[in-house]
Amino acid sequence: MKEKILSALLALSANSGWAQTAGEVDAVTGATTRQKSETTTSKILQRLHIGGYGEAVMTRNFYSQSFNRYKQPENYANDKSHGRFDLPHVCLNIGYDFGKGWSMGSEIEFEHGGNGTAVEIEAEEAGEYEAEVEKGGEVNIEQFWLNKAFMDGKFNVKAGEIIVPVGYSNAYHEPNQFFTVYRPEGEATIMPNTWHQVGLSLWGRLKDWRYEAQLLSGLNSESFTAENFVHYGATSPYEFKVANNYAGALRIDNYSVKGLRVGLSGYYGYTFRNTLRTPGSQYQKVKGALGIVALDFTLKRWNWIVRGNVDYAHFSDADAISAYNQANWTHHKYQDGNPHHYSNIGSNAVAYAIEAGYNVFSQWPKMRKENESLFVFGRFEHYNTMASGTYESMYKYTKKYRCVFGLNYSPLKQVTIKGEYAYRFFEKPNNNGLASDSPLYQQPYNNEPSLSLGVTYTGWFL
Repeated sequence: MKEKILSALLALSANSGWAQTAGEVDAVTGATTRQKSETTTSKILQRLHIGGYGEAVMTRNFYSQSFNRYKQPENYANDKSHGRFDLPHVCLNIGYDFGKGWSMGSEIEFEHGGNGTAVEIEAEEAGEYEAEVEKGGEVNIEQFWLNKAFMDGKFNVKAGEIIVPVGYSNAYHEPNQFFTVYRPEGEATIMPNTWHQVGLSLWGRLKDWRYEAQLLSGLNSESFTAENFVHYGATSPYEFKVANNYAGALRIDNYSVKGLRVGLSGYYGYTFRNTLRTPGSQYQKVKGALGIVALDFTLKRWNWIVRGNVDYAHFSDADAISAYNQANWTHHKYQDGNPHHYSNIGSNAVAYAIEAGYNVFSQWPKMRKENESLFVFGRFEHYNTMASGTYESMYKYTKKYRCVFGLNYSPLKQVTIKGEYAYRFFEKPNNNGLASDSPLYQQPYNNEPSLSLGVTYTGWFL
């Protein structure tokens, strides 16, 4: 690939003014101008890294698409199925090694087609249309950092727009690092995903240990919701990220056992007042402290890949901030473009999952080709954005379970074709023998099966 690009550059140069002197000889080295230029170009290409990843998916959901399906589930049990096409993520990575330990990295993400903004129907806002700044099609600078390496990479200092590696799905978010067509649903719901912010990172690797500590701006509690917990807290509707509060993130991974990686990560920071608004004196003691702890692992051995995670988050002052959001933000009755949410917020959120896949090609000698695989996989996960809190009884549908079965076929290491059947379901309410026509009777939520197909790529082109 490098040679082809080099040849193309040289071909373009044939029509340039530089080509007119390409045959001139350096009086000292004896090298022609063309030879020196080829050497310089080769060195540049050796330092340049270009890559990326992308996903194109199709889904058929066999349940109602009504925003109100959880409030009156009995009215939507027989609704027709609906389908969607999407480009969840298409990313371009560009990096360069400047030498002497200095390097840069960047990632430009075109999310959901990269249309800038999108319109959605808000369940928490009586089903009205809302133009979302932080949702739908986006073009994001997901990474842009400078890194200085010391002691052969044992210690590094990185600054800029960086990935916050809290939870498995943020640290390992490329499509060849999970079996499902979409990113793991639980972590992607309760936390920002992919979580990226401007900050400072100290990281490195010492033998079988990799460590990373980060200093970041805090999240914004005005963007927290009942259905997504702190997922939208890292976004900003402004041309800058407000940093009235600061936060810290930490991740440690161990590779001591062959084929096994075990990671522990965490986050802590205040979230209230991380905005341009000034709360009244009655909120003087409100901090909105957010703490997250996550444990995850990946096992790749004996033709198996097994992954799992457990995440727990606690949010203090949830009731006070819910009251503040409800009382102080103007509701969108006139589509005023307010980018923040004003729903109730839970005190705790949880997510756990495990997935396992086996490469069936390993059992047939004729199919044992390098970098070609066919994984049959299964996944189970549970997550709840309102695991506890004053408003828990109002949002029982946020307690979700999901089973997935499917295939991942990779004709090449960089390309994966995915197919899955997913079944999202809910706990049945305990009605204690109440008649179905009783005003106290709680209707069970309708289960949500779906079929999805996806084509993905992940790799470095240069």
